[in-house]
Amino acid sequence: METTTVTIEDLNDLIQIHNDRIVGYERALKDLKNEHAELHREFINMIKESHQSKMELATEVAALGGEIETGTTMSGKIHRAWIRMMDMFSHKTAKSVLEHCEFGEDAMLKAYDTALDDEALPSYIREIVSRQQTAMRAAYNRIKALRDAEREQS
Repeated sequence: METTTVTIEDLNDLIQIHNDRIVGYERALKDLKNEHAELHREFINMIKESHQSKMELATEVAALGGEIETGTTMSGKIHRAWIRMMDMFSHKTAKSVLEHCEFGEDAMLKAYDTALDDEALPSYIREIVSRQQTAMRAAYNRIKALRDAEREQS
């Protein structure tokens, strides 16, 4: 029973970080100007990817008899508050938006690493989490490449 509880907590942590990611990319969409169509498409894809991952994780939480987390993480809330404060003093550029996105993607990867460090994670769930981590790593690399391209243009 304790293993099941820990597994539910691990999955809910990932669900929360996906909630953070969705809120973050929705914010990024608002911060970008219309001339960044490529970034808009990328951010919409990231949001869609997180919704799909959340659904898959929530299905496993429900199958294990757990309550599905619907909120965001405290660190995500703190980061967003800090960004709102910085917004008052700075002009949003594609580069600065991408830097914040990279920060969020890095947090996502750390959350996946933490979940996969749990040796009690059942193998079928480990496969799901590992597959999602691979997708998250690819997303991180896309954001980093876009950020690097923006740096070169500035």
